[in-house]
Amino acid sequence: MSKNIAATRSEKISLCDVMKTNTSKVIQKLESEIPTQFQQYSDLYASYLHTMDDWYGTCYISEKEFFDNLDVDQGILKSIQDYSKTVTDTWLDQIELNAKHRRELVQMHIANLKIYDNFLHNLMGLYAKTLSQFNKSASSSAPESK
Repeated sequence: MSKNIAATRSEKISLCDVMKTNTSKVIQKLESEIPTQFQQYSDLYASYLHTMDDWYGTCYISEKEFFDNLDVDQGILKSIQDYSKTVTDTWLDQIELNAKHRRELVQMHIANLKIYDNFLHNLMGLYAKTLSQFNKSASSSAPESK
């Protein structure tokens, strides 16, 4: 038998170690991808917004000559402008409220995870005590080997 195989067989493998090691690897890989994902979504969103801005800019240039030639009443245009400003202000308020809601939601999730983490630590402490008591009971009731 080779040295490595014999060494591997003689080492005790803990299920908890296996789960922790592999879970940690997955979590670290996911964490390493976060900055890239944020940058990709940021780039995508910026590109989308740039496209929309370009579209309205092109539309403006194309239609300006047409609407300027119609000689639309300035009162009507002022009403449209006021309405557009009201809609825009509403959108800006909604964006701000949504951002605030997301911040508070994330803070709530983090607080809940801290509570859950504390619960798990307490649970694992009780679990360890139970296993310890079980081991003491099992070793005191086991027949002595000769």
